[in-house]
Amino acid sequence: MINLFLFCRAGYEKDCAAEIQVRAAELDIGGFVKTNTNDAYVIFQCFQAGDAEILAKNISLDSLIFARQMFAAKALLKGLPEQDRITPIVEALADIHKAGELRVETPDTNEAKELSNFCRKFTVPLRQALRKSGNLLEKENPKRPIIHVCFVAPGQAYVGFSLSNNSSPYFMGIPRLRVAADAPSRSTLKLDEAFIHFIPKDEQETRLSSGMRAVDLGACPGGWTYQLVRRGMFVAAVDNGPMDEKLMETGQVKHYQADGFRFEPPRKNITWLVCDMIEKPARVAELVEAWAINGWFKEAIFNLKLPMKARYKEVTTILDTMAEILKENGIKDFSMAAKHLYHDRDEVTVHLCLKPAQPSS
Repeated sequence: MINLFLFCRAGYEKDCAAEIQVRAAELDIGGFVKTNTNDAYVIFQCFQAGDAEILAKNISLDSLIFARQMFAAKALLKGLPEQDRITPIVEALADIHKAGELRVETPDTNEAKELSNFCRKFTVPLRQALRKSGNLLEKENPKRPIIHVCFVAPGQAYVGFSLSNNSSPYFMGIPRLRVAADAPSRSTLKLDEAFIHFIPKDEQETRLSSGMRAVDLGACPGGWTYQLVRRGMFVAAVDNGPMDEKLMETGQVKHYQADGFRFEPPRKNITWLVCDMIEKPARVAELVEAWAINGWFKEAIFNLKLPMKARYKEVTTILDTMAEILKENGIKDFSMAAKHLYHDRDEVTVHLCLKPAQPSS
């Protein structure tokens, strides 16, 4: 296949394009990007056929900041006839055998959403045809490749596949989360999605368990504190503004009316530090660095507000600087990852895990 198709947030195509160009170059794969502002997707067209499969296999989706989902794709199918769209799609997918799942999708734009009803109806007959042709297994198999058919306009679609071990489990890479009726704000979904994204499902019970101590810097009115409380944690909520009354009634929250940049936790047995303050990203990064160097937490999730331009460069510069400073201060064993999550807007979410040093042998 010649193309790598990447889903992203509308308006962030340039950032996604800049990132995939850098990552492809690291693998010595040449190509160029094709995208338009607010398309909500990016095409990286390789110079050599077959290179798209190499990218889809060797670039970890989780390591990409601005891409929600990606798949190796054929050239754009144009002018699909209304009377029979299925035949040319099945023919284009002829070299894919025994895939485990089919996803008929659209980019995340208002214009493309008008195709969503068609996609839902089209999925059933297309699935039947792909099973009949041998492209798709009779029963879904989570270990087999995933066939993607993404309609970018009426009668126009990119088709291809992603690998099940390097693919988002969600259509278009978008988790469907709902705001709880008693949540103080919609921002609560940011931390909910972050926990789902960064903490493996089989580790959430131990890493997000009841009784843990947490600190929420810039907590008001309590959207992020809410996610910690509902997981049974005890939270120090730091903000000069008021906190949600129902949260305070739980008995799990202690409100410190203080500046998050000056606050020092009275207890040092903190598992989670979370922070969603509207501040310059470099300043937030420096704050988290200081907490890490002091050993005040085990894991942190924080948001970096993005500038208007050169967002990919800004984020990678900050993350690289953070990693360098942590190492210079004796913190060698840590992991750090960033993602422009679906519920983020003009920000990226970062997860930092400080791993305990292993005893020398």
